[in-house]
Amino acid sequence: MASKCDDCMYFTYDEEYGYSVCEQDLDEDEMRHFIQDTFDNCPYYRPGDEYSIVRHQN
Repeated sequence: MASKCDDCMYFTYDEEYGYSVCEQDLDEDEMRHFIQDTFDNCPYYRPGDEYSIVRHQN
């Protein structure tokens, strides 16, 4: 998925699933857009550099 999600603070790798997931609580419509990669204007998007994302995961 090459989108804004890639550098979002809430988009983290889940070792149990083996892929990245959005940790934000999305409603049914938001989740559908997320899965279909049509979630262009995410209201929860928070940019995160690599260091802030790693700190968030720990």
